[in-house]
Amino acid sequence: MWDFLLHLSFWDWLALGTVLLILEVFGAGGYLLWMGIAAAAVGVIKFLVPPLGLEWQLLLFAVLSILTAVYWWKRQRSSGKTSDQPGLNERGTELVGRTFVVHQAIVEGRGKVKVGDGVWMVTGADTPAGAQVRVIGLEGVILKVETV
Repeated sequence: MWDFLLHLSFWDWLALGTVLLILEVFGAGGYLLWMGIAAAAVGVIKFLVPPLGLEWQLLLFAVLSILTAVYWWKRQRSSGKTSDQPGLNERGTELVGRTFVVHQAIVEGRGKVKVGDGVWMVTGADTPAGAQVRVIGLEGVILKVETV
C-alpha cells in the first residue's frame, strides 16, 4: 500500500477528482466539489512536474482544497444580490397599505376581511362588517388593520 502511495501518477489524482465529483452529484452539498477540483488540479500539476514527491502532492491537495472552498465561500457571502421581488415567499406583505372591506365584524380585536377570493383574519379596533380598513402590518398570517 505504501509503495502505491509513493508512486502516485497524475492518473490517480484525476481518478480521485472524478470520483469526488461523482459523489458530489449525489448530494454532498458542495463539500466534495472543491476537493474534487483540487485533486484534478494536483493531477494536472503532477503531469506537468512528474518528479513531484508524495509530500508535495498531499500538501498541494490540502492547500488547494482549502483555498477553493474558502474562495467559493467568500464569493457566495459577498454576492449579496438583492431580489427583484423582495416580498417573494413572504405571504401577505403585498397587502400592507391596501384597503379592504370588513367581511366579518371585528369584535374584541379579531375579525375577517375579504381579500380577492379569500378571507384573512385581522386584528384591530372593533369595526362593523362592511366598513373599510387599511392593512398596517402583519403578524404571521394575521393582518393588523386600522379603520379608514
